[in-house]
Amino acid sequence: MYTLSSSGPVLGVVGGGQLGRMMAEAAAPLGVELIVLDPTPDCPAAPLARDQIVGGFDDREVIAELAERVDALTFEIELADPDVLESVGERNDVPVQPSPTTLRTIQDKLVQKRTLADAGIAVPEFRAVSGASELRDALSELGGKAMVKARRGGYDGRGNAPIEDPTEAEATLEEIGGEAMVEELVEFERELSVIGVKGKEEIATYVVGENVHEEEILRETVVPARTDDVVRERAQSVARDVLDLMNGRGTYGIELFEKDGEILVNEIAPRPHNSGHWTIEGADSSQFEQHVRAVLGLPLGSTTLRDPVVSKNVLGDDRRAREARLSGVEQLLSESTAHLHWYGKREVRPLRKMGHFTVLGEDGDSRDELLESARTYRRYVEFEA
Repeated sequence: MYTLSSSGPVLGVVGGGQLGRMMAEAAAPLGVELIVLDPTPDCPAAPLARDQIVGGFDDREVIAELAERVDALTFEIELADPDVLESVGERNDVPVQPSPTTLRTIQDKLVQKRTLADAGIAVPEFRAVSGASELRDALSELGGKAMVKARRGGYDGRGNAPIEDPTEAEATLEEIGGEAMVEELVEFERELSVIGVKGKEEIATYVVGENVHEEEILRETVVPARTDDVVRERAQSVARDVLDLMNGRGTYGIELFEKDGEILVNEIAPRPHNSGHWTIEGADSSQFEQHVRAVLGLPLGSTTLRDPVVSKNVLGDDRRAREARLSGVEQLLSESTAHLHWYGKREVRPLRKMGHFTVLGEDGDSRDELLESARTYRRYVEFEA
């Protein structure tokens, strides 16, 4: 039984970045407090959490300390060590959600793809590669263009490298470093995503979003996606198939490609995802609230879309790393449909995610108009030198 009191449930989160920060914001109205674990002192989530434990994502001693102080454990970053989480959770009789088994599957992109393919879920054609010769052979088999991916640790474009020239195989693998896989370079119409949630005895999905990337970093998400109803329904169906495969409760970000009306699964994140930030203002319950609910075994909230919405990332510019000072905020906030989320990072770096804002639709607004408004509003703000 879930009973609220002055001392509510405490959720331990491995990772204290912007996802942990927004999770803490969503947890507070539910009477849930967070303790976050992160190697960076005074991490972005720290001001909103009950406490921060400073330590590494794979540090057994500090994760054990975290487990002793909380009612449940989760993570907001895939760098968490599933073996440590599993053993610490069992020793302290603290549930870990999503399951460390799922985290193991997701952490290795090759294992992730094989798991999906074995279940009959459509994915881009892929190969494991252990050397330049295998990469050259795979490149030929995949049509002469491919994407090489680090099996572990890559994110925001890091750990990915396109290849067309077989003579660049050695250099590409050297750039990737460590174990690698290669995928066909999909000529897609759109990049889509579905935020899905696994609860105690229920599954829920949000409206399909359309993602706009540059340099393999997400810039904008348009909701609903600018595609037809049949494709959106197919994307929802594929997302539910993916959720059925995943072990453990929580929010999942499911990245997809739309190609010739069909849906291919690109990657899965077993946590709230950048492409779901629109849910804070755009849906009845945000992806962060849903994650807290799911991890604690509470009923899920509504995923109903309130209004068409665009979310726009505020990324660091191409100048040197320096103190994070964003000017032009008053002009952005003067727009009645714009909602800013600042992540509290002390230093701005090139292409670092520093915040985001959403733009909600008004009567008669098209999604194209919303996207253009978001791009206009982004020009209001800039990082001071």
